[in-house]
Amino acid sequence: MSAVAAADIPAYRLHYGGGWQSPHSARTIEVRSPASRVLLASVPDADAQDVEAAAQAAQAGFERWSRLDVFERARHMQALAALVRQRVPALAELESAVTGRPVREMRAQMGRIPEWIEYFASIALGLEGEANRVKGDIVTLTHQEPYGVCALLTPWNHPILILVKKFAAALAAGNSCLVKPSELAPVSTLVFADWCREAGLPDGVINVVTGGAETGAAVCASPVVQRIDLTGGTATGRRVAAAAGARLVPCTLELGGKAPILVFEDADVDEAASGAVFAAFIASGQTCVSATRFIVAAPIYERFLDAFRARAASLRIGDPADEATDVGPVISQASASRSFEHIEAARAAGARLLCGGDPPTLTAPFDEGFYVPPTIFADVTPDMRLFREEVFGPVVCVTPFRDEAEALALANDSPYALGAAIWTRDVARAHRVSVQVKAGVVWVNDHHKNDPRSVWGGYGESGYGKENGWDALVSYMRKRSVVIRTAPAFDDWFAGGRRYG
Repeated sequence: MSAVAAADIPAYRLHYGGGWQSPHSARTIEVRSPASRVLLASVPDADAQDVEAAAQAAQAGFERWSRLDVFERARHMQALAALVRQRVPALAELESAVTGRPVREMRAQMGRIPEWIEYFASIALGLEGEANRVKGDIVTLTHQEPYGVCALLTPWNHPILILVKKFAAALAAGNSCLVKPSELAPVSTLVFADWCREAGLPDGVINVVTGGAETGAAVCASPVVQRIDLTGGTATGRRVAAAAGARLVPCTLELGGKAPILVFEDADVDEAASGAVFAAFIASGQTCVSATRFIVAAPIYERFLDAFRARAASLRIGDPADEATDVGPVISQASASRSFEHIEAARAAGARLLCGGDPPTLTAPFDEGFYVPPTIFADVTPDMRLFREEVFGPVVCVTPFRDEAEALALANDSPYALGAAIWTRDVARAHRVSVQVKAGVVWVNDHHKNDPRSVWGGYGESGYGKENGWDALVSYMRKRSVVIRTAPAFDDWFAGGRRYG
């Protein structure tokens, strides 16, 4: 790279306390395009001193923010939503460049970001306390209050969407946020923090430190942090849960998944195949709810395979900035290697390869990118690695079933329980199966649809806690009970009182 070109590469600083801050740490992290490996930016690899400075700024921000009336907080959030809505095209291009996801896909996702901010700003206005007259001439009052500084640990696959899902609920409840984005895609989070400043949010309401695992551990260990919210892998979730448990602070964990898709014999096969391609290969299969295990009724099995293969084979792989691209790269060399390892293991185990499997042939500079083609294996049995392990890439399996009981047994044969989908035109079956399949989010005749009003979260190795909806808002608040005696005189137990207890 020439000196002139190097000078054009942004070198971001940390963003906390309402502005850009020079890091204490001299270490930096390069951010490269997963599509071409071109250097896009560098960010600081924050150390414990950087984290503590940002945490103190977040605490000061909390003192300011929490004292505002909820109507004033809502006005600030609505102003931020309006600014973000104006900048959706720029935000989509930035997200696409850093994550490798097709720009058309990112425009659709970024277009909905303001809705989360507006929704939580609005429903917070409906929060009300409770009052009850109880036994013994007592009135109890219940107040809800924010925790304080909340640590948000966000992933690389949906940097802004997942940040805003957490951030909007936390802020609406009156908290401030200390954010540690993934080191693979940290740039849009830093830019978003500066937009918060520009929109008029008080200093210290959102604070961003960039770095790797050590930075994340320092964030979780900060004595200032009163709540932790992570979206990431199950192994990381266990470490974060242990850190939260050691400090006795609550946490929400949205972790891995191995989503089953049940396709019954009465489903429209062409529609189910179209839905399967969307469910499996949007974001190059890099979402926690990506469809990975297709469990298909034996009478339509081969018809479904033919339709699924034809649709997947037609997807266009290439430059994420090209409007015609359907599938971009996976995020890193490690992700690509893991995907191809699963492909080779499935081949060795005797699974039937329907499409994909080999690296695509692309022209420069995309021949340097981390591309994995949409890959489908049929006749996969529950003992095969591809059926059991999360790939987090565009590699999926298809397994036949004989009856509803076997379909459910196959679907539930997993430690994960985040997302699932059911394709059927039988309303009774849809209801019946949806409450028996192990998943916190179940779609019927669709997939991936998300909304700020739809509760989101799983259990088992997929984590715990909820995003979206009232559940998310109240999870960012704790309740206080105030007990008031209304009797005219104190009932002295030791002087013979009888109403104690």
